[in-house]
Amino acid sequence: MALSKEQIAQRIAKEVKDGYYVNLGIGIPTLVANFVRDDISVEFQSENGILGMGPFPFEGEEDPDLINAGKQTITALPGASFFDSAMSFGMIRGQHVDLTILGAMEVSQNGDIANWKIPGKMVKGMGGAMDLVASAENIIVAMMHTNREGESKLLKECSLPLTGVKCVKKIVTNLAVLEITDGKFHLLERAPGVSVEEIIKATEGDLVVSGVIKEMEF
Repeated sequence: MALSKEQIAQRIAKEVKDGYYVNLGIGIPTLVANFVRDDISVEFQSENGILGMGPFPFEGEEDPDLINAGKQTITALPGASFFDSAMSFGMIRGQHVDLTILGAMEVSQNGDIANWKIPGKMVKGMGGAMDLVASAENIIVAMMHTNREGESKLLKECSLPLTGVKCVKKIVTNLAVLEITDGKFHLLERAPGVSVEEIIKATEGDLVVSGVIKEMEF
């Protein structure tokens, strides 16, 4: 069956390595901090100005002054530091972040990403997304494989305004783990109970399936 948002975040957490500095985007990526292994040291950065972000607080323990870029209440780990947006984006633009995890509305087989605007709908602004995708060398996208109408969000070409071009390396959806190389999606893993045929049907872009595709492990 298709993964929940929490399971997508749990699978992405396996990509986080010891010593990494990681930026978490709005949406599913913010859940990743809840699932990182206890035996590794990771510094989570939020672009509104915190380094050392922890998991979400338990109900009743929220601090309304402590929020992430998506205005969700968070926790801060011992040794966390707080700074202004100029310092935060200095870290991002200076390529001091090892991994960026972002949500997306569309991703193309070329590695283009659209995640900030739907024409005709109100948007508060592009936020830091364009800085993140322009500066990061390691980007993982967390997203649903299809939209509410069942149409693929993994496309030959994005139809929405682009955030970045040829920048996405890996995608984890509710159906699969995919890698982008040579201008195509390559299927690496499938969600438990989801068939390769279902993933092929849900992917509009060119999809390479090679050998036996293993089920995801968490």
